[in-house]
Amino acid sequence: KYYIDPSTYEDPNEAIREFAKEIDVSFIKIEEVIGSGEFGEVCFGRLKHPGKREYTVAIKTLKSGYTEEQRREFLSEASIMGQFEHPNVIHLEGVVTKSRPVMIVTEFMENGSLDSFLRQKEGQFSVLQLVGMLRGIAAGMRYLSDMNYVHRDLAARNILVNSNLVCKVSDFGLSRFLEDDASNPTYTGALGCKIPIRWTAPEAVQYRKFTSSSDVWSYGIVMWEVMSYGERPYWDMSNQDVINAIDQDYRLPPPPDCPTVLHLLMLDCWQKERVQRPKFEQIVSALDKMIRKPSALKA
Repeated sequence: KYYIDPSTYEDPNEAIREFAKEIDVSFIKIEEVIGSGEFGEVCFGRLKHPGKREYTVAIKTLKSGYTEEQRREFLSEASIMGQFEHPNVIHLEGVVTKSRPVMIVTEFMENGSLDSFLRQKEGQFSVLQLVGMLRGIAAGMRYLSDMNYVHRDLAARNILVNSNLVCKVSDFGLSRFLEDDASNPTYTGALGCKIPIRWTAPEAVQYRKFTSSSDVWSYGIVMWEVMSYGERPYWDMSNQDVINAIDQDYRLPPPPDCPTVLHLLMLDCWQKERVQRPKFEQIVSALDKMIRKPSALKA
């Protein structure tokens, strides 16, 4: 089963109808605003379907005064998310499009984004717990790459963490990066689009070649972020310095107390030639091996 790019639909509302359930707004209670997104507020609330138990959800709203284009872009995230069903990918509950404001409703992740969560908890997890988080992220990415979906903005800030420390890939709002060529899962993004340089593979920065292999490079950066408890990749280097350093084969050093096997896996993800990088399938296997035989993590 492959992912379908919602922008290939002539009528974006058709994509929404196909991939997202409409939720009756009376089933939703908004409790508090917890942040702001690109298009409006992000809230915490509860969803109660008649005859079912109530549960907590995150609600993204589209601020009033939006253009048709913004509405389409806002809802495209739901059309993408609604195609995925995996324990390590954020789950779409549904959308509200029949009343205002327009909303996207997802499962609620109590611990928020992984980067700020790790900064708050610096030094409080065992290596094995951190590897468990990385395994979840890799499994989510293996699933997405199997669906032929290229994320293009994989970073700890776009991973959400629930109360059981389960990590889930989120933020599918990057369709705005794409000049789509549906026949080819290598995306050549529109020139001049904002690219998160520190997380992005060199061929994606230089030629806008986005593939699952460029997602693997980004995954290596996420590994580094996790093992360093949310340190900023390449510290205070400028984007241009990062590009030049990578080009001259500089790679991030192991974070303090990071087991050698994990840093070697990062370096594998950062191979200059994308065909030499591991596939997510292999990354999941390597991490599973470490979890089964934690003595490998002592070195």
